[in-house]
Amino acid sequence: MNSLSSPLINLATQPFRRERAQNAVIALACAALSLSLLFLVSLILRERVQAADLRRSIDIETAALRNVALEQARYTGVLRRPENADVFSVSVFLNELIARRAVSWNRVFKDLGTVMPNNMRLISVRLPQLPSEDTTGVDHLQLDMVLGTDKPETIVTLLKQLESSKLFGAAQLLAETPPSQNDPLYKFRVTVAYDQKL
Repeated sequence: MNSLSSPLINLATQPFRRERAQNAVIALACAALSLSLLFLVSLILRERVQAADLRRSIDIETAALRNVALEQARYTGVLRRPENADVFSVSVFLNELIARRAVSWNRVFKDLGTVMPNNMRLISVRLPQLPSEDTTGVDHLQLDMVLGTDKPETIVTLLKQLESSKLFGAAQLLAETPPSQNDPLYKFRVTVAYDQKL
């Protein structure tokens, strides 16, 4: 009787049901998502550690900058005292004098001769200003020149040669004067950075 009431299933002849395949796929997907979650959590924790290190570095640099600013304010206060004003102005004057006396004018003219076209004349050169630091952190003298030529296109050649030279920096054309009855030359006022070591 019992054998008639319960159906017999032969596993060899019955294929796996679809639910088993779906369960296997779901289990694999869950495992992959769990691994992804663990990976993302580890990334988040590592980013937090790096952010904390960066905040510590920023705090240290900010404290150092604050100390430098306080020290600079203290030195500025000392320099602004009335009893130090004369010493400061004399020091600035002497530094300018030393810097200008240290310029070799023979070398200036020789270096300009290497870049000037043949049909251009140097009419005047003003004393260079004190060295000014450019964006590369290098000190340069600033030459202020008046140049003359019979062909105005020569100035383009000069500007290109100044900029390609290792001794001169970027040149700037400040003014241009056309020829007159008394002076047949085109005149150009040019400033250029000059790298003569003081």
